[in-house]
Amino acid sequence: MRTGTGGSESGKTASGSHACSGWRARLRDVMAGLSLASMNIPQVLGYTRIASMPAVTGLYTVLLPLVAFACFGASKHLVVAADSATAAIFSSAVGRMAAPGSPHYMALVSMVALLSAGFLLVARLFRLGFLADFLSRTVLVGFLAGVGVQVALAMTRDMLGIATTAHNPMLQLFQTITRLSHVNVPTLLLSACIVAAIMIGDRLAPRAPLALVIVVGTIVASMGIGLSRFGIETIGPIAGGLPRLSIPDVSWNDMLALLPATTSCVFVIIAQSAATSRAFALRFHDPVDDNADILGLCAANAVAGLSGTFTVNGSPTQTAMAVRAGARSQLAQLTFATVTMLVLVFLTAPLQYLPRCVLASIVFTVALGMIDARAMQAIRRESPGEFGLALVTAAAVVGIGVEQGIFLAIALSLFRHVRHSYEPHTMILRRDGQSGLLEPYDVKAGQQTAPGLIVYRFCADLFYANATRFAHDVQVLVDSAPTPVRCLVIDASPITDIDFSAASDLRDLFTALRARHVTVVFGRVSSYLRADMDRHRITPVIGAANIHAQLHTAIAAAQKIMADGGP
Repeated sequence: MRTGTGGSESGKTASGSHACSGWRARLRDVMAGLSLASMNIPQVLGYTRIASMPAVTGLYTVLLPLVAFACFGASKHLVVAADSATAAIFSSAVGRMAAPGSPHYMALVSMVALLSAGFLLVARLFRLGFLADFLSRTVLVGFLAGVGVQVALAMTRDMLGIATTAHNPMLQLFQTITRLSHVNVPTLLLSACIVAAIMIGDRLAPRAPLALVIVVGTIVASMGIGLSRFGIETIGPIAGGLPRLSIPDVSWNDMLALLPATTSCVFVIIAQSAATSRAFALRFHDPVDDNADILGLCAANAVAGLSGTFTVNGSPTQTAMAVRAGARSQLAQLTFATVTMLVLVFLTAPLQYLPRCVLASIVFTVALGMIDARAMQAIRRESPGEFGLALVTAAAVVGIGVEQGIFLAIALSLFRHVRHSYEPHTMILRRDGQSGLLEPYDVKAGQQTAPGLIVYRFCADLFYANATRFAHDVQVLVDSAPTPVRCLVIDASPITDIDFSAASDLRDLFTALRARHVTVVFGRVSSYLRADMDRHRITPVIGAANIHAQLHTAIAAAQKIMADGGP
């Protein structure tokens, strides 16, 4: 009985310990959510400047969308809210269809969010989470750097108190430079102080709610001494209360015109959200479910569109803020949404006194944070070629626009992959003088594995673009061999697929080699490659007996053919 009592007491102790640790974890997440709200509420207000939307809509992005993703998404860490990349995409496109800030503009922006939700639902039904893999990490770094530069340039006009009309970042910069004589000095001084304070504060006290302190302080100063008297523009009245759910009033033709911008937004949402959730899941050894996250993003954008705000995305900067504040579950994001609701109900009136240059300065520092200089240096150090691709992507985003930069990033990522397949590594295997083992060497004229024998390796699948490279290497090796070649052994270990065009070229090549009394033998042939060889009628050309699953048996067969003096 004593043992049973002890076991019961031990169970109670363990249960109490788990309950205590669970309570502490929940409390930690609630405190992290409060900290997250203090840092991010000013930030999402700033994003409305990029989106050309009323400031209150920034608060709407961290109300219902946060709750929706917490309910349907899988990631424990991802913060779904307003994002500068997607805001830059749709604002550029919608700004050409309606006057920024007008009711029609707001309806179009909300419709982009609803259309994005529809596309994301299709992506979830077809399990398209793998699409995020087509945007390489290298190009993504360059893309985000370009967006950071673009957003930083866009914020300088408010930081200087200058009005510009251009949408292109380079034209905005040109207009800003030509109008420097109209700079509002008090606005410039206030912006410079804010940027300096945030950058110093991030180094000295990264967890401190410095952005919130700055916002509250400038609101109090604006109410007390009237900063507008010095020409410092404020954001103006903000509608209070919770959002009303409704379907945006948009025509069918406008919906069709929004599809290109929506497609760009959806790809950025999938790619950036997946990259962010994966990075933090790996850090904490959590499971990853990209398709479940896509469903969560779909729900978040659906409620964003219905509540009158704009497209939301998985934010790398805000997710990093949440993790740094101690968040380990979506309870922190739900706390953030609760704080936002309280602000909407009780605290929107004071926000009208917030200077626009304050929001611009906060977003300016966020934009600079998107330029990951360390990652760029690491890419340059390890792969100069990929560093060039990252720079080209960044320059395209700044020079020709975010939407075009996205498609260029996709094209560059795929081009790099195709280029490696088009120009794969090829080698000839020769025996090392010391070990006596077969070692790979670069393909050069006049090389042989042994007198009359060539063992050749082609390190890629064979398709229409690289089959010529295969044929050229073989012809060079056979034609320049110091001893007439009797057998060509193909080490096929890297080859798993042959397409129709490549198969036709190979049949012609092997037929020509047979006419020259050169026997072709394949080694390390997988079941997938053998099926392709049979289907494309390569097997009858070289003979089924000359196809082997191992390389050593293929070489032994070739040596036997050479010793017998015939095929």
